Amino acid sequence: MKGKELFYMTHMKLIVPLLLSAIIVMIGSCQQGESTDHFGITKTASAINKPVTDNTHPGMIWIPGGDFAQGGDNEQASEDEYPKHHVTLNGYWIDETEVTNAEFARFVKETGYITVAQKKPDWNEIKKQLPSGTPKPDDSLLVASSLVFKAPPSEVSLNDYSQWWQWEKGADWNHPQGPKSDIKGKDDYPVVQVTWIDAQAYARWAGKRLPTEAEWEFAARGGLKNNIYPWGNESVNLGDPKANFWQGHFPDKNILQDKFYLSAPVKSFPANGYGLYDMAGNVWEWCEDLYNINYYKEVKNGVTNPTGPSKSFDPEEPNASKRVLRGGSFLCNDTYCSGYRVARRMKSSEDSSMEHLGFRCVSIK
Repeated sequence: MKGKELFYMTHMKLIVPLLLSAIIVMIGSCQQGESTDHFGITKTASAINKPVTDNTHPGMIWIPGGDFAQGGDNEQASEDEYPKHHVTLNGYWIDETEVTNAEFARFVKETGYITVAQKKPDWNEIKKQLPSGTPKPDDSLLVASSLVFKAPPSEVSLNDYSQWWQWEKGADWNHPQGPKSDIKGKDDYPVVQVTWIDAQAYARWAGKRLPTEAEWEFAARGGLKNNIYPWGNESVNLGDPKANFWQGHFPDKNILQDKFYLSAPVKSFPANGYGLYDMAGNVWEWCEDLYNINYYKEVKNGVTNPTGPSKSFDPEEPNASKRVLRGGSFLCNDTYCSGYRVARRMKSSEDSSMEHLGFRCVSIK
């Protein structure tokens, strides 16, 4: 039993399990027993020292395009990161940082946009992704809500996600931890609690689009060849903090070596070789592409300017339409999730919103 079906059957009294959807499968996909070695950094001629910018693309960096090998680089790689394959991309502009609260607030103010998390869930849409015959929950449970992180008081099984995720009525981009929270003083933090649908709406308003998965990974690599992280191959656990991730015992104890318990202001950590910030950790970032576990097998002989598979497929939830997420978040930890690896793939349904989901945009204009 997976995803929605599992949570519908076992956690009805705790949360609205139907709305957890592929969100919970996404969380479960993070789990892996992992270890990381300390490797040397290999730089290539494509690495640059000074970001390329211009006045017509404020807050964006020019990525010159080129060739790279897309896919897993070490023993932590998952099945869907293989086979590693050759990709050729044209140049493009990409946001220097994740979209911030201030930027999203301006979009909302100018358009009056209401995010998915701020709306009452549509049962007719939800049931399309559920096993046939799944009963409708009580209307009292179908309210505007989203998932927030709540650390348990002590060690818990990593197989029970309800121990640290809570369905919170009134949680949304402006109240990321519920109605009693707000984003005052956090203009430069990444906006969260946004779905792929919301990110698309923002991108259209901004005259941009979401990055393809290949564009995202090429940019994250920062000009380095076959390295594990945006900064090279030095373990995320060695040296000075390189990204915002979970240090300590997940999910109950964060020892705060990077000084942040949840998300951090953008630009809190060094940029990669292209001058991009937070391509590892902080918040997961939506990509344009549909997710298909077999996609890399389809393009194993190489591909130019790929836009992803024509059909979504996740064997854990075959009825759900899912999109790719990249980059990891403040909750990633090597004992549970290595999302800060540049090749790490994640996925969730298009209507998923959580406290650690955000995005950035690209443009080819």
